[in-house]
Amino acid sequence: MKRRQSLRFRASASIMNPGREGVNGLFPRVREIADAFGAVVRVSVEPHPGGALVVIDRPDSPRAGKVMLDAYGADILLGYIMSARLAVPGEMPEEEIGGAFPTRFQLENEPASAVIIDQLHQPRPFHIPAPLWDRVYAELCLVCAHARELERRRAARVH
Repeated sequence: MKRRQSLRFRASASIMNPGREGVNGLFPRVREIADAFGAVVRVSVEPHPGGALVVIDRPDSPRAGKVMLDAYGADILLGYIMSARLAVPGEMPEEEIGGAFPTRFQLENEPASAVIIDQLHQPRPFHIPAPLWDRVYAELCLVCAHARELERRRAARVH
C-alpha cells in the first residue's frame, strides 16, 4: 500500500510565475496539511484591509465549513492548540475574541479530541482533530509571522 505524503504544498501563482509578484509578493500563501488517514486542512494567509486574513478550511470535506481570522485570531488559535495539546485528556476553558471575526475556541474530548472553532458568521463550527494539531500548530507559526509582516506593510503604507 502506498503511503500518503504527510505534508502537501501548493505554491502560490507568484512563486510559480516570478515576473508576476505584484505589490504583495508571495501572497496569497496557501498550504495543505494531511494526516496519515487522509484528513486535509488548508491554511492560507493573504492581504486584507485590516492587515492580514487567515483562512482555514477542509478541502476534503466541503461540509466542514471554514474559519476566517485576522492576525490576532490566528495568534489566539496558535496558543489554544498548544494549550489543548497539554490539557488532553483533561479539560480547559474556552476562549472568546471579538473584532472583525468574532470567534470562540473550545476543546472537545468526546468522542475524540478536537479543537472546535465557532464563528458568528459561519453556519457550523469548524473542527481540527487532535492528529492534525502538531502540523497545524507548526503551519500557524509561519502564518502568524506572515500576518504580522502584512500588517507591518499596511501600517508602513498608511504613514
